[in-house]
This record gives sequence, structure tokens and C-alpha cells, in this order.
Amino acid sequence: MKKIISLLIISLIIFQANAQTNAFKVEVSGKGQPIILIPGYSCSGEVWNETVAHLKDRYECHVITIAGYAGVPKLDTPILKTVRNELINYVKTKKLNKPMLIGHSLGAFMSLWVSSVEPDLFGKIICVDGLPFVSAVSDTTTNAEVLKKNPQFNPEAVAKNFEMIPNENYVKNMTGAMLYQVNDTARAIQIATWSSQCDRRTLGYTIVEISTTDLREDIAKIKQPVLVLGSIYGTEANSHVMLNHQFRNVPNKTIEVANSKHFIMYDVPEWFYAKVDAFLQ
Repeated sequence: MKKIISLLIISLIIFQANAQTNAFKVEVSGKGQPIILIPGYSCSGEVWNETVAHLKDRYECHVITIAGYAGVPKLDTPILKTVRNELINYVKTKKLNKPMLIGHSLGAFMSLWVSSVEPDLFGKIICVDGLPFVSAVSDTTTNAEVLKKNPQFNPEAVAKNFEMIPNENYVKNMTGAMLYQVNDTARAIQIATWSSQCDRRTLGYTIVEISTTDLREDIAKIKQPVLVLGSIYGTEANSHVMLNHQFRNVPNKTIEVANSKHFIMYDVPEWFYAKVDAFLQ
């Protein structure tokens, strides 16, 4: 009896260790060619619920929620680099045949990152209002190595700032901020609620990690077609200029701009599905 109890305890310890080192939660549904869907900063994979409903009769959808976001147990740092490596390992372990990638915001950044590291492992990529180097939106000469030396991008300091944000009225205040990124109030409340469920230190560390990682040269290694769906950055013309600069090194790309805020799949779903369907065929 003692031996059985000891084995149960050891098994429990192993299970807890695995749960804490997983870089993401993944939910799989549908049948067909595999697609990996990655949400943006602070969001749950549930942000893709409607997209999965649209695709699952034709594709096998692997929906990711990154560790530390929306109630998923957190990771040690570096967080995004670990997610990158574990996502590559996930595809290899599951023997997925050139899974396509759909990423929103940070999820688009992650899609570009894994495809740059493993150009032969992944299929087509759809970047939904995400960039290879977000810090260069307003200043194309911004240098990631310089940013890393800037105290404003000190990850521990930023993480502590996030920890100090009061819980009281967090969802209300975040909802107000999200209405600059999505038109529908109910959607803004949902996104704010996911943010409230995030580990605060993860929010701090990941915002610094994505802000100080420049993929603009690395994306030249991507071999598969890339569809870039952008929102309005001031004007449609400005969006095209900025996106063409950010993605200038991707050999095979198509850039489309939606009359939308940041959450394109929520603001203009019919436009979004039409672009996705045409590209994935």
C-alpha cells in the first residue's frame, strides 16, 4: 500500500511539473489539413471561436492559449522564446504536415518567428494585424538592441508596474482601452476580462519581449505565402506604406487592409472570412 501511495505522489509531482512547464494550452477540433491559431497579447484562444466554427468542417484547428494568459498557468522567462520553441516541438511531436498558421497581433508575430526558424516545417501564414517589429511602427530606424538598454524596457521593472495596477475597476478601465481596438462593447468587455485573468508579470515580460525582438530581417527565410491583413493606421494609404515596410523582406506576400480596428475578425467578419478562405484554398 505504501508503495502505491508513493507512486501516486511521484506521478502527481511529475504531472504538476509538466503542467507548469507547458508553454501553452492547446485545444483541437475539426478535420482536415491542420491549422494552428494563435491569439494576441493577453487573449484566450477563445478569441478564435467564430473562426474555428467557420473552418472546422474543412480543417483541423489547433487553438493555442499562451502560458500566463487568460488563466493558463504561467511560465518562467524567457516566455515568448519558450513558446516559439515548444510550438516547433509540438508540430514535430504531433507529426503535423506543414500546418498553416493564423495569428492575431502577438500571434502573428509568433507565426512569423516559428516560420523563420523552421521554414520547411510550416505552411501558409495569415498575419492578422500583427508585425515583425512592433516598435518600428512610428520610427522605422528603431533598433532592438538600443531598446534593450533603455530603462523603459527593463523587463523586471515593467513586470512590477503591471503588478501594481489595482484589481479594482481593472475590467472597466481595460474595456475603455479596448474600445480603441474593437468596435463592439461586448467584445471589449470579453477581451478586458481575459486580460484580468492574466498573470501580471507575464503581461510585463511579454510586452517587453515582443517590443525588443526584431524579425524584419529573419522573415526573409520564410518560404511559404504570407497573407497580411492590416487595420487602419491613420489612413488606408498609411497602412499600406507601414505594412509594406515591415514585411518588405518576405518573398511571397499579399497585403490587404480592412476598414477596421485591431480585432479585424470581430469588426469585419465577412471580409475576414472571405480573405482567409480565398488564401487557404
